[in-house]
Amino acid sequence: MVDVGAGTGKLTRQLVPLGARVVAVEPLDEMRAHLELAVPQAEAVAASAEELPLGDASADAITVACAMHWFDLDRALPEFHRVLKPGGGLAVFGQGRDLADPLQQAVQEIIGRFLPEESAFRVWRAEVAASGLFGPLEERRGTFEQLLDAEGLAERIGTISYIARLPDDERQDVLGRIRELGEAQSASPFPFKYGAFVAVCTRRDAD
Repeated sequence: MVDVGAGTGKLTRQLVPLGARVVAVEPLDEMRAHLELAVPQAEAVAASAEELPLGDASADAITVACAMHWFDLDRALPEFHRVLKPGGGLAVFGQGRDLADPLQQAVQEIIGRFLPEESAFRVWRAEVAASGLFGPLEERRGTFEQLLDAEGLAERIGTISYIARLPDDERQDVLGRIRELGEAQSASPFPFKYGAFVAVCTRRDAD
């Protein structure tokens, strides 16, 4: 199994117990250092989705967790197809804040103007379909939640890359408003709700 864009290994550590040989591909040195400490059983490789240092038809499955929107899919999808064995699977995992939840709606009112349109994170589906390299996507969805207090909510929102890179004054103002929102909740800790999905497709053989 090849976990592409593995980051600090949050998905990788779930793959190792399955018993397969796991190769974790992560181009950023700092992320990969955390990955190697967290999941020493996996083989960490410094590479990108667009240039996988793996042989043709060498993998049974490729996984991607919350990273497809970072890839140049015109290059990455042919690489996935090359590396997968005939009939091999591509599994894409993702999650997002549950914007049907009132607390999430209130958070979105504060930070929404700093974030890309939600559609920007979904465009990969059309690109997978248009590539002709994979069969239809089959998708499953679920929900989960974190229990947070006001400070934990501010810390959580502060980890969103688009918030973390704001100028200091603007970021502190945003996180202060988020902290006040957490303090206004009727109980602490309170649930912070998410939606999650996995979309799976299989490699198509060349015509």
